[in-house]
Amino acid sequence: MSLADKVLAVNDHLPIRTGAPVHSGKVRSVYWLNEADSARLVARRGYDVAPDAPLAIMVISDRISAFDCIWHGEGGMNGVPGKGAALNAISNYWFDRFREQGLADSHILEVPHPLVWIVQKARPVRIEAIARRYITGSMWRAYANGEREFCGIKMPDGLHRDQQLPDLLITPSTKGILEGIPGVPAVDDVNITRGDIEKNYQAFNFSKVGDVDRYETLLREGFELISARLAELDQIFVDTKFEFGYVNDKAGNEKLIYMDEVGTPDSSRIWDGPSWRDGRVVENSKEGFRQLLLNHFPDPDILLNKERMQERQALARDNALPADVLMAVSATYTGIAEKIIGKPIQLADNPETEIVDVLGGEYGLVD
Repeated sequence: MSLADKVLAVNDHLPIRTGAPVHSGKVRSVYWLNEADSARLVARRGYDVAPDAPLAIMVISDRISAFDCIWHGEGGMNGVPGKGAALNAISNYWFDRFREQGLADSHILEVPHPLVWIVQKARPVRIEAIARRYITGSMWRAYANGEREFCGIKMPDGLHRDQQLPDLLITPSTKGILEGIPGVPAVDDVNITRGDIEKNYQAFNFSKVGDVDRYETLLREGFELISARLAELDQIFVDTKFEFGYVNDKAGNEKLIYMDEVGTPDSSRIWDGPSWRDGRVVENSKEGFRQLLLNHFPDPDILLNKERMQERQALARDNALPADVLMAVSATYTGIAEKIIGKPIQLADNPETEIVDVLGGEYGLVD
């Protein structure tokens, strides 16, 4: 069996019984269960959710996206070996720590396979909750071009690239296109201020204005918990994106929870501590893959210029990356995951078959 056979590249065609069309994102696919299967699992598995809570099966792939494109490699390797299992394992680890420390629950109810989550439907808060401890990436580029205000927060002069910031900086942006909010352009992923959120909390899907404080608290506490654990591993938690949503528990109480993924190489920048102290940035996150792509192609402007999206898509479609490139990315993902969780990431021999067997047998979700 080749290494390519161990990669789960396509994840939206599994024979899972659903009650709605499968939603396929860049990395994960969501199979919404029908009402009968959701109710049966809630009762049988004892989940702390409302008896009629809609459930879904979320299957993560090994695909890798960067610059809004999906990339592939030579030899039919349409993803990065171990990437999906690494991302799920890291998120599961942090969600468990959050729960143990009394921060908040997540949308995950059960993990039947390393590539699969059973989740409850949440009402998402329409904010990309971003926290930064270092000035780098897009924020540094804007700062270097003279910007001094970010999401309503004024920054001092004299900062240098990759410098640690005096305080943890929260720089939220919109999730999706939100219309009719004064001062907030109706485009996806636009920076917003704390004042924007408080004045228009309902438009951002908060239940009450006090939950704006709650989301910031959960963001800060989650960031600090991850940062402290990574520091023990001599890794630096640079910046990250969290997402939040609302669910109801079995007693009918509404609660704000963490959702999507947390603290992963896809959603965060993680730097190697010893290298940083030597004056070098070594990425243990997807940012390393982005830099690799920028160095790999002769005209990096194609990857950076949104007006050249058609050329960019053709670049990703028509260029199979060398296998050693994808294996280097695999080593980054599995390496940081194994550091965090303290045990090896196991690659499935035939992930699709394994997933179908588990969900069809113990859970009765395959026709």
